[in-house]
Amino acid sequence: MAGARTALITGAGTGIGAATARRLAADGYAVALVGRRPGPREQTARASGAPGGRAVVLPADAGDPAQAERAVAGAVEALGSLDVAVVAHGIGGSAAVGDDTPERWDDVLRVNLTGAFLVARAALPHLVERRGSIVTVASINAWVAGPGWASYCASKAGLAMLTASIANDYGPQGVRANCVCPGWVRTPMADEDMDEFASEWNTDRDGAYRLTTSSTPLRRPAEPDEIASVVAFLAGPGASYVNGAAIPVDGGAMVVDGTAVPFQGPGPGVAARGVRP
Repeated sequence: MAGARTALITGAGTGIGAATARRLAADGYAVALVGRRPGPREQTARASGAPGGRAVVLPADAGDPAQAERAVAGAVEALGSLDVAVVAHGIGGSAAVGDDTPERWDDVLRVNLTGAFLVARAALPHLVERRGSIVTVASINAWVAGPGWASYCASKAGLAMLTASIANDYGPQGVRANCVCPGWVRTPMADEDMDEFASEWNTDRDGAYRLTTSSTPLRRPAEPDEIASVVAFLAGPGASYVNGAAIPVDGGAMVVDGTAVPFQGPGPGVAARGVRP
């Protein structure tokens, strides 16, 4: 679409990726929606309201080199250019190192980290041409370890450094690269975690979210649209001098000293909510 800025979003079928696609479309971007599952991709395309209907759907497993290349090439062919690449895909399925398998470890790293590398590698020539922007979606687990989440945390730490490396290497050519690091967000993947957690703690999904964010200063999880708004800012001209940043969007969770949480007393915490294991 002549004159429209263009964006490719991976993981665009659900959660943060879908919210980002809707937000960028609302901001006037023509968008290419990349994902593995056809149903969610199509649903996001219908909901995006991209200018002139310019929301193209591209099936791909970003962790496969040939498919990542085809997705980027398809986006450029359909949209005419590429101004922004948003890497929002990812999986969980982690375990503690001693309990994990090489196959499961490789799968998480292939999707979450290698997939980001492959998409960025394919997109960079086009982004250099347009002096464009890459935004990756990592996690606060780039910095802090979750229980039994070794491969997930390692992949997100790697993703943050991959983003910094792109910022350093391609900044001189006008490309900006930044990383958004959410805490808990109400997404389908997080819902699955909460449902499993809830069964162990004799509560429901909402109770599990309350419990897992009880020491977060804002005392709640994020909504996907709240993460998407930060992605959109970093992608756009308003962040023209932001490069190489890794920004926590976590309701303040990263500022809390975990060893001091008991000193807060029961008022804002778990005991006041009546949630017990």
